Amino acid sequence: MTAVESVTASFARMEAVRAGADGLNCVLWSDRERSLAEARAVDARAERAPLAGYPVAVKDNIATLDLPTTCGSRILEGYVSPYEATVVSRLRDAGSVVVCKTNCDEFAMGSSNENSAYGPVRNPLDPRRVPGGSSGGSAAAVAAGIVRIALGSETGGSVRQPAAFCGVVGVKPTYGRVSRFGLVAFASSLDQVGVVGRTVDDAALGMEIIAGRDPYDSTTADRPVPRYREAASRSMRGFVVGRPTEYFPASLDPRVTALCDRALDAFRAQGAQVREMSLPHTELAIPVYYIVAPAEASSNLARFDGVRYGLRVRGDDGLRAMYERTRSRGFGPEVTRRILLGTYVLSAGYYDAYYKKAQEVRWCITEDFRRAFASGVDVIFTPTTPSPAFELGAKSDPYEMYLNDIFTATGNLAGVPALSLPIGRIDALPIGGQLIARHFDEAGMFAAASALERALGDEAHR
Repeated sequence: MTAVESVTASFARMEAVRAGADGLNCVLWSDRERSLAEARAVDARAERAPLAGYPVAVKDNIATLDLPTTCGSRILEGYVSPYEATVVSRLRDAGSVVVCKTNCDEFAMGSSNENSAYGPVRNPLDPRRVPGGSSGGSAAAVAAGIVRIALGSETGGSVRQPAAFCGVVGVKPTYGRVSRFGLVAFASSLDQVGVVGRTVDDAALGMEIIAGRDPYDSTTADRPVPRYREAASRSMRGFVVGRPTEYFPASLDPRVTALCDRALDAFRAQGAQVREMSLPHTELAIPVYYIVAPAEASSNLARFDGVRYGLRVRGDDGLRAMYERTRSRGFGPEVTRRILLGTYVLSAGYYDAYYKKAQEVRWCITEDFRRAFASGVDVIFTPTTPSPAFELGAKSDPYEMYLNDIFTATGNLAGVPALSLPIGRIDALPIGGQLIARHFDEAGMFAAASALERALGDEAHR
């Protein structure tokens, strides 16, 4: 199939899932003619680039030159970046065509994709339900068949959680493995660009393309990037899979536990050893995350003041009043809540009690993982979420919503790579299994994921 044929098919599918009152609302911005021109250029070069002619989707908080970058927020309505994110440039250099920007929770803050200023995204498997957040638009675009690969971003599980809800594969790399240049900052010490793919092979291919040192991002590591797809042939014999007790509490839905046990049996059948283990500070991950992330967000979002970017609500009562009007009208309730929370925990008198203490506990969480991998565990297996996708509007309590990230936030706090892949279904809704590896061992993580995907086969989708 030519690049033009692939892009044409992608737009046809995009239109099909947009149509009607029950449209998925997973695409915010697209330009058919520009994408087709790009595809014709790819065909004319007759190149053998690794992603030649691949339509890809990009989350709306990652900068592109040819489409708006609004972060799902009114405060950046109409904003087009003067530069492009490194991850997008690398996808284009590999021959892919960006066909759309995907809907997301405003400034990537959310666990359901109900917080976008442009309306909620719906789950392709059941449009009455959420796709997960904040990269729900990217996960839905892959699950709906618009693209095979999409870019998302994570601070606490926002690639893996929607991947689990939509029955696709989501990957968060090691902190520093992938450039954040061009990713609109939410919480800088947690943010990472991730990949959503229909299969482990798709996700591995996307990660191979975007990973590696970037001179525009000093936090990227100067380490070689292995060919992750080649890891798929690695044997599981002698591989040690850790099963952390804290991720399988008595309160966990027994149907989720049963699907996880089936996945662990699949590992055993291939010669891997499953070992019970402990990550004792896991229960503190959500409180720590919701101190560290809002604190960094309150600082990063201070730049959106009506002067430099997007929305400006004018008046004749001075600069300060313009700031207040612009931010009050531009930010939605979840972003406002987190800015206020972050400002509070950083304020004089509370910094030591909250922010400093949270950073100390974060170090303990990181040490839990270091000790686990030092003991000989190759990869850790857990559920990705405690339940399948819930119905739109079902969770109005912010804390109840935050608990959706209970199994994923530790990976961001520790900076380790993690991946979610389908392991089965409950009431026809997908359940994800999570694999966590040591820092910069994405190859080992993809090897285990490929082995599990092969072993489960069709069982992963029923």
